[in-house]
Amino acid sequence: MRTPQKLVTLMIACGSIGLIATISATLSANQSTPPPSVQSGTTPATTTTPARELVSTYCVSCHNQRVKTADLALDQADGHVFDSAETWEKVIVKLRSRAMPPPGGRRPDNATYDKVATWLETELDRAAAAHVNPGRPAELHRLNRTEYANAVRDLLGVEIDPKAMLPPDELAYGFDTNADALSMQPALLDRYLNAAAKIARLAVGDPTIPAGFERYTALKDNSNESTWLWQNERLGEEFPLGSRGGIVARHYFPVDGEYVFKIRLDRTDTGLIRGLHARNDIETRIDGVRVGQLSIGGTPELTVGNANANPDDSDPRNPLANADDRLEVRASVKAGMRQVIATIVKSDNLELEGLGPHSLPIWSREHTTRTDNPLVISSLLIGGPYGGRVSQESQNRRRLFVCEPTSGRDETACARKILSALARRAYRRPLTNDDIQTLLSFYQAARAQGDFDAGIRAALECVLVSPDFLFRIETDPAGAAPGTVYALPDVELASRLSFFLWSSIPDDELLETATRRKLHEPPVLEQQVRRMLSDARARTALVHNFFEEWLQTRNVWLLTPDLNQKFPWFDDNLRVAFVKEMELFLDAELKEDRSIVDLLTSNQTFLNEQLARHYGISGVYGSHLRRVTLSDENRFGLLGKAGILAVTAYSTRTAPTIRGKWLLENILAAPPPAPPPNVPALEESSKDGKPRSVREMLEVHRKNPVCASCHARMDPLGLSLENFDAIGQWRTTDAGAPINASGVLLDGTKVDGPAALRRALVAQKEQFVRTVTGKLLTYGIGRGLDYYDAPAIRGIVRAAAADDYRWSSTILALVNSAPFRMRRTGS
Repeated sequence: MRTPQKLVTLMIACGSIGLIATISATLSANQSTPPPSVQSGTTPATTTTPARELVSTYCVSCHNQRVKTADLALDQADGHVFDSAETWEKVIVKLRSRAMPPPGGRRPDNATYDKVATWLETELDRAAAAHVNPGRPAELHRLNRTEYANAVRDLLGVEIDPKAMLPPDELAYGFDTNADALSMQPALLDRYLNAAAKIARLAVGDPTIPAGFERYTALKDNSNESTWLWQNERLGEEFPLGSRGGIVARHYFPVDGEYVFKIRLDRTDTGLIRGLHARNDIETRIDGVRVGQLSIGGTPELTVGNANANPDDSDPRNPLANADDRLEVRASVKAGMRQVIATIVKSDNLELEGLGPHSLPIWSREHTTRTDNPLVISSLLIGGPYGGRVSQESQNRRRLFVCEPTSGRDETACARKILSALARRAYRRPLTNDDIQTLLSFYQAARAQGDFDAGIRAALECVLVSPDFLFRIETDPAGAAPGTVYALPDVELASRLSFFLWSSIPDDELLETATRRKLHEPPVLEQQVRRMLSDARARTALVHNFFEEWLQTRNVWLLTPDLNQKFPWFDDNLRVAFVKEMELFLDAELKEDRSIVDLLTSNQTFLNEQLARHYGISGVYGSHLRRVTLSDENRFGLLGKAGILAVTAYSTRTAPTIRGKWLLENILAAPPPAPPPNVPALEESSKDGKPRSVREMLEVHRKNPVCASCHARMDPLGLSLENFDAIGQWRTTDAGAPINASGVLLDGTKVDGPAALRRALVAQKEQFVRTVTGKLLTYGIGRGLDYYDAPAIRGIVRAAAADDYRWSSTILALVNSAPFRMRRTGS
């Protein structure tokens, strides 16, 4: 492994020394700088205003300089609200969520709540417009591993698996796009160096690449050979008709040559292959074309003792243990990105797709020890190249090699042309002569030891480890005074925009527009935003990166429901359906440019037979997820999606407190305070040993006054979803008693079940849109929000309201906001 000093030396060689010095200073210091204070006047704290009247009547008995409950004193808060903006923004959050005064105390009516909150917002927004404070994201913002992979894809046409090359990124404020959390340690830089070397060889098409194998499994987030995925039906649109199960892989073939495809089958706990009692035909396809078909099973030596434990299970010569060794196909493949499929030709004697409550659990001992269950493909190994040859026809090579030298005298000029085009896109800005000379020096050093391709490969490695590629860099104007507010230069705005909407680098059109200094012009900026939103990359990036982190549905892959007692029918087919339903639903919301409120109210979703059965919906057949119009209002919108309901529950039971907290944080932007230390667990049974329902457990818990104040906010929200069990199925009883999903929200609204809760939330739709906008802004600018961002969020929401809060209007307003288009210099 390279030492830290060598790593820094390599970065210096591929970037400017000044930039490296900036990186060192940045990574060793906190990037957050306090905003400059703005004195708007000297109005005394006792000035009579609607806010002062409410505070004096309801708040100061607890929130004063002497008691200072929750570290908040309102008796001295300035009557000119902008001079105490941070305090008054906290008050607005409490007023809008009806969180204060606490339940049980004297409280204003809803009209007073709204009147005072609106007055405060108007005053703060007016002052903020006169004293713009866009905040200050970190000067250096490392690409997270998803952005890195997308940048490599859009730069070189090479798709990589970033999880195999780079470690996970830290989350901050709910997202892995936060600049302060994206540090660069020497060990991580070493991973980037190794990744750059591998990617450069793939992109150039190095015929000397040593042959090696890459492994693909049936589940994209599964690293184990054994899965809980039934393969009794066609698994998706990628698979051929008449197939069942299998694996689909997108694999990059670096050069023309021969490649080997090995298929591995699922095994019992004792290592014996399942399904060999019957003949199965297995196909291998590349880009839809069959390149091999192999048969296995149904022969006498593979059927002996197949239903019982075999005394020679551990013998490697046992044909039931090694029969898949011969499942190997060798084929010639042209260089480039290809789709490879290994699948089983379907026969007519298999069970229905998916599991139900009366089916044999796939994880059970009855299943895992038997060899007469259906054959399942567990992994696909792709190896090579063998006899590799540089492909002059490869589209990816032509993307990189924009010219080919005809003689030795042409090589340097051609290399300059290739590297200039490459670095301009990679660095996301116009190049300097130093940029070009640095890359040419790497090219020339490698060319002296090898051929032209070797020189380009060395320079490409340099590009991929350059700070200009690995970091998004925003520098203050030279000579600007501390605390100065300035508009981002067009090229920096282009990077913000492309990483926000595409999680990737600007394309040629966006970069060219920025280079011509036209991007900041309102009509041009709107045209570019709409063009980028119409690109499928925007929907893919927002669904997989923004929505999955905001809604926490990435955690579906971590679910471990109680399979022994509670949910024996849960399997990975259902898990995948949870994920796909969310992806297709959110993609449709963006593609059709629906209202943000539609996330709560939509009666549209996407189901296959197994998920429809899970929801109690009839008339849906097969493994394909298709659009379905829901008739049960309880299933409308996000709150009826099993993926969300499952990640907000425990493995054995529901968790109304977790669901209520999730709603407060992600739907209402009114997060509860952190729980006190040593909170006791819920008492699951009474003193006589009788099991309690979850509602009864929480009623006992709330008798503790320390717990009651927060639970009064969370529990009514969570309990209204109690009809949904821990994996999102509808139920009517808990612990033998009928479900009671009723409650009273803090504003006095009575709710009884998911449909009533949804109506209550839609009644506060502007608050929901503010929540989504705040999450989207946090994701887009790469820093946590502060009190001075609240006026901008309210401005975005007001602008979007004119177009029914459609996604395009909200995103356009966000892109035009001060936090996105501007920046404040450091102190």
